[in-house]
Amino acid sequence: MNGVRIEGVRKAYGALDVLHGIDIDIEDGEFVTLVGPSGCGKSTLLRMIAGLETISDGTINIAGRVVNEVAPKDRDIAMVFQNYALYPHMTVAQNMGFSLKLRGVDALKIKSAVEAAAEILDLSKLLERYPKQLSGGQRQRVAMGRAIVRDPEVFLFDEPLSNLDAKLRVQMRSEIKGLHQRLKTTTIYVTHDQIEAMTMADKIVVMRDGRVEQVGKPLDLYDRPANLFVAGFIGSPSMNFLPATMSAGSVRMADGIALPAGARADAGNAPQQVMYGIRPEHIAVAAEGIPATVSLVEPTGAETVLSFAIGKETLTAVVRDRLSVQPGDQVFLQFQQGAEHLFDAASGARLA
Repeated sequence: MNGVRIEGVRKAYGALDVLHGIDIDIEDGEFVTLVGPSGCGKSTLLRMIAGLETISDGTINIAGRVVNEVAPKDRDIAMVFQNYALYPHMTVAQNMGFSLKLRGVDALKIKSAVEAAAEILDLSKLLERYPKQLSGGQRQRVAMGRAIVRDPEVFLFDEPLSNLDAKLRVQMRSEIKGLHQRLKTTTIYVTHDQIEAMTMADKIVVMRDGRVEQVGKPLDLYDRPANLFVAGFIGSPSMNFLPATMSAGSVRMADGIALPAGARADAGNAPQQVMYGIRPEHIAVAAEGIPATVSLVEPTGAETVLSFAIGKETLTAVVRDRLSVQPGDQVFLQFQQGAEHLFDAASGARLA
């Protein structure tokens, strides 16, 4: 296997366990994002792959070689950091070629590699500038260029866009994805932003509290989340959850409001406490349906985000129609048929 294989990897700081037996297979040339809330262990795992953190247990295999005891410089990886980590006293060209210089590569080969990377990243006119003369986006491209010239087996990105403004983040997302499509290098990308994960990855690894919650293609996680955590984390705005009871072929909230569940509500089972999930884009304002009260209207241009009260619960809808509604208005809601998600209320696991 030429990609990266992580088997039973644990990390402990004394008595504190940070990672609890991580298993992930990353194919050669695949773009994988590690996503999860702050403190879930994703950056720690990335640093272990890079060799910047020791492994308490398990193995990390890169391109068919176990690298647990291999020094970072010998792992054939290149890492792009959140804070760029550029040398301020070096020009762009010197920063990009520095790792090759340390290896003793011929100066002409370094120049050729730097110019080729600069062409890919639109940095050719900036090679003689210093980091202080560059914008945030340009500095990030230099950091990426420094990684490219090494021609590594694996690219590692540690939240590289978190210091950029919103518009530049969107642009850089496209650039990194385009770069991967051209180079076809195995890429592991850490982020807490699920939009980055959804738009860039071939495969997403969702982590929480040092464990893997689910691994899959972006739309697989979106359409069939394994549990409440994944369902709530993937998607923006996040999925709505309504506590309910499933019995006798129906799903009802505590105040008796019936929720559409079709064949999902199995009449053969005893009453079960569930969480009923519905995504905001699968809710429409209609002439009849579930009674609700408008609590907030947020026009964003192409779409309008609406918040509603249903009994004691609240939910969010995203609609493309420009509705003439105001807070306090009484309306009816319809949920898209077959778009509901049912989860066990106690365990959080998805119900088949």
